[in-house]
Amino acid sequence: MKKLLLLAAAAALLAPQAYGKEKKTSAPASTIKVRNVLEPAAYGATHFGGYLGEKLDLCIDNRLMAQDIERVVQPFRDKPDGNWGFRSEFWGKWYTAAMQGYGYAPTAENRAVVDKAVQELIATQDKNGYIGTYLDENHLGEWDIWGRKYVMLGLLAYYDQTQDNNVLDAACKVADNLISETGPGSGVNIAATGWIGWKGLASCSVLEPIALLYQKTGDKRYLDFAEYIIKSWDTPNKLTPTGLRLVQEAVSGTPLWKMSGAPKAYEMMSCFEGLCEMYRITGDPLYFEACHKLINTIIRDEIMIVGSGSMAEIWCHGKMRQTEPMYQGMETCVTATWMKFLYQMLRLTGDSRYADELETSLYNALLASMSPKGEWWSYYAGLMGERVHSHQQFPDVVMSCCVANGPRGLMITPSWAVMTTADGAAINLYGKMNSTVKTPSGQPLKINMESEYPVQGNVAATVNLPQSETFALELRIPQWSKRTAIKINGEPYDGYILPGTYASIERTWNDLERAGGAVSDADVRIADVADRIANLEERIARNHRARPDRAGVRFATDPAPRRRDRTADVPLRIHARHGQLHRRSVGRKPGNAGDLDDVRRTVQGRSGQQTHPADVRLHLGRKYLAGRQYLPRMGATAVRLPSPVHEQRGLARQRDRRRRASRDSGHL
Repeated sequence: MKKLLLLAAAAALLAPQAYGKEKKTSAPASTIKVRNVLEPAAYGATHFGGYLGEKLDLCIDNRLMAQDIERVVQPFRDKPDGNWGFRSEFWGKWYTAAMQGYGYAPTAENRAVVDKAVQELIATQDKNGYIGTYLDENHLGEWDIWGRKYVMLGLLAYYDQTQDNNVLDAACKVADNLISETGPGSGVNIAATGWIGWKGLASCSVLEPIALLYQKTGDKRYLDFAEYIIKSWDTPNKLTPTGLRLVQEAVSGTPLWKMSGAPKAYEMMSCFEGLCEMYRITGDPLYFEACHKLINTIIRDEIMIVGSGSMAEIWCHGKMRQTEPMYQGMETCVTATWMKFLYQMLRLTGDSRYADELETSLYNALLASMSPKGEWWSYYAGLMGERVHSHQQFPDVVMSCCVANGPRGLMITPSWAVMTTADGAAINLYGKMNSTVKTPSGQPLKINMESEYPVQGNVAATVNLPQSETFALELRIPQWSKRTAIKINGEPYDGYILPGTYASIERTWNDLERAGGAVSDADVRIADVADRIANLEERIARNHRARPDRAGVRFATDPAPRRRDRTADVPLRIHARHGQLHRRSVGRKPGNAGDLDDVRRTVQGRSGQQTHPADVRLHLGRKYLAGRQYLPRMGATAVRLPSPVHEQRGLARQRDRRRRASRDSGHL
């Protein structure tokens, strides 16, 4: 066996993790037209040690596999929700994360939990296929379709790992019942269902499991229904006089808080997760452009310093307003869904910038919401105030939406940490871990990594191969890292090392015997983070002493006393470059979007100039080269920010410039 040593050090490396791992489905080939640029690792391929491994283990043991199954299944028997309530979402949210947890730790005990949960739920299925918590006369009520969505996602998560056709059949029956109630000829516009406040977004997010059902079954009825859902977004209805117009307004770059539909962050991104799946199915460039434009609009306008956004669950131009008091900032459901959306786009594009964003969200916004023992999650993770245990929205279920949803963001981490490409493998995440993926020829490629990252930036990885093979090993170079050095067999790597891209090392990787008994080693040095953090803390402290107006930044040197209800032991980030947060790319000025066909023709007309999103990878990375720089911190010794005062001056200057411009133009 040949060993390759990879030392990777980074000058300000962000280290997040994000996904549990999604398995490649054995879908009929004809149902997928667009293949992922980066394929997720198989279930169980990647395992973590150290800080992150501890967090994953705590979440699996104390939250996912400790769930009282009767609590989440009983509402499906009793149907207590009437025309209001969302108890039906809890089983599916918890269960999708539990299946990811089982894939990560496939023990007999964990298998017994997930088997029982799926069997108990299917036993509640009505003869017409319905699984939900609403009485017959209240079907299509406020959160009914939303709950059916999560039921299907949970059933499909089980099918992905077990290939149990009985469970797939149960999911199909749920979908068939929904089609009979809201599909073509039903007289019901699905975009006009659900709670009036969110204007159909919750119901329309059922697009995701419907698209997945088509991928797995090849049944064209599901594809037709999925396209029918998308068309419904353009139909004026009682909830939205103009229709949702999600695709057109995303493509035009309309600010999120000005979109025709409600600016509800979580539900809006859930709809676009389904649109990503539709792009895989159809190859329609319009669907990709809508997702691509929306996610970049979110990054530009909404994502705050710790990697999430929204206030009271609503898009609010949060990047500009994050210096304001926001006690209801960054709902955990929003954070988890944001990470899942990033994960979708990382797979489709191979753009390392999405892995950068995932890392930021993981180590800061998401893990800042998880309790020290992993058994509970906070509802909000605002930049000021304490993280406290989420309330129980329904005492009979003993759950909240964020408690069910937070693990879904955490458990995707193993899937994107190490991924495969057509030419080899890509390492997106650094830390203590081991992973086994397939090379282009099908050999098992074992990567064992040792590191204290993100406390410091040295990473030592050993690569084992049964036989020699030529392929590319791609290393993510974080966009904030300016001093990255790579060595191969002790020799400096002579290829391009650009922050915000991958360093692609293409060579013949030899086994030990073929190497003549010499251990080949590859070093990747990125700067030592620990010294950088210490220097940064001292610099900010000096500035604080010199500038009393920068009050509020405190550094904890000892763990803070923990109150019983406090979610402590969570990471927060230091902002390393004060002036960079507000840099943004200048896109097209939002205009009046036309109808869906007009927008589609426009996008298709440009498709000859823009090939597959894989080509965008280096370009986008370089575009954002001068963007944000963060240093991740872990645990109770992290910086606590009662308010992000270190950005206040820059944001205030921007607001002043806007006001002066408006006054000069006569708009004030």
